[in-house]
Amino acid sequence: MAAEVVMPKLGMAMKEGTVSTWNKKVGDSVSKGDMIASINSEKIEMDIEAPQDGVILDILVQEDVGVPPGTIICYVGKPNEQLTEQNSSANELQAPKNEVAAAISLEEPPANAAPSKKRKETVLISPIARKIAESENLNVETIKGTGPKGRITKADVEKVLAERASEASRPPREIDKAIKKETLPVAGMRKVIASRMHNSLLNSAQLTINMKADVTDLLSLQREIKDVIQQLHKVKISLTDFIARAVVLSLQEHKQMNSAYIDNEIHLYNHVHLGMAVALENGLVVPVMQHAEKMSLVELAAEIKTRAADARQGQLATDRMQGSTFTITNLGAYGVEYFTPVLNPPETGILGVGATEDVPMYKGDELQKRNLLPLSLTFDHRVLDGAPAANFLGTIKQYLEQPILLLL
Repeated sequence: MAAEVVMPKLGMAMKEGTVSTWNKKVGDSVSKGDMIASINSEKIEMDIEAPQDGVILDILVQEDVGVPPGTIICYVGKPNEQLTEQNSSANELQAPKNEVAAAISLEEPPANAAPSKKRKETVLISPIARKIAESENLNVETIKGTGPKGRITKADVEKVLAERASEASRPPREIDKAIKKETLPVAGMRKVIASRMHNSLLNSAQLTINMKADVTDLLSLQREIKDVIQQLHKVKISLTDFIARAVVLSLQEHKQMNSAYIDNEIHLYNHVHLGMAVALENGLVVPVMQHAEKMSLVELAAEIKTRAADARQGQLATDRMQGSTFTITNLGAYGVEYFTPVLNPPETGILGVGATEDVPMYKGDELQKRNLLPLSLTFDHRVLDGAPAANFLGTIKQYLEQPILLLL
């Protein structure tokens, strides 16, 4: 009997999953445990295995198409096995109301009309796609569907409308045939990042202030203690770990920065759930160090490295990406100095860390080479004003310039 392969639920908050790649096509032989497809949700990617030996009988969800968890994406069965009507209609019963694909018949001409040369045809199209097409006077027969079984989706109709608008706005000149472009679908992790960052800028009053911290003594301290900590705790202490510790201590002194603006209320937190942005090949995630205020420098450093490694390997649990009260993002490795981080909603603040720079500075009457670290703080002006935000950033600077305080 044919086995159903369904879109798995990769976390309680998952609403949609996308098939990023099919490794097999219809008719291909598979063995139980073979990787037949790669799927991704908002922040997690994983491979799908064949549930039994056999062949791929049918693929119901094409690449880059999002479907809810539990939706059948393909069938695996014996060669030449026929799918029953119950199998073929399973996804129709599972689809959400606003995306149920329906087979509609094009209207037949009236009885007294001249007979058409074209017989009645059936087009697979979702109701919302049909509604948009009708309102824009689009001929659905000319639209290529990318959904399961070639169904026309909302995205297909919107693509046709966008192409029509582009053609209409193009100036009357000869098109350069040498110009080519590549269009990439916005799906999975990129879709979530795009939505969250856009909503962040739309729904908050963001302002960024900058400051430099002299981390010459801090870097010296790091060199002095790194070997000892490595031997005793098997942890490699980095500059990022010291910065994270300084932020945690500063947040405990400036409660208003450790907060969130939710439903016209400011929520102040006693705990510090510190988010650390981690860049991945196709996006970024923010692992959360829960109750960072209870951790020592070494404990915090170990936690940061463990969560970052989990994130890069795609093994970070969903609950480890939720509930952050403040975030740090570091672009120093790319040579960036100052930049404008975008708030991770509903947080009040995010600290951007740049690349250290060697500069000549006077210490008293003596000219010395010092290491300066650029810091960029973005905060929500609805929650606090520039002066308290500057005081918070100044406290971080103080901890970084007096690094012995970070060890206490």
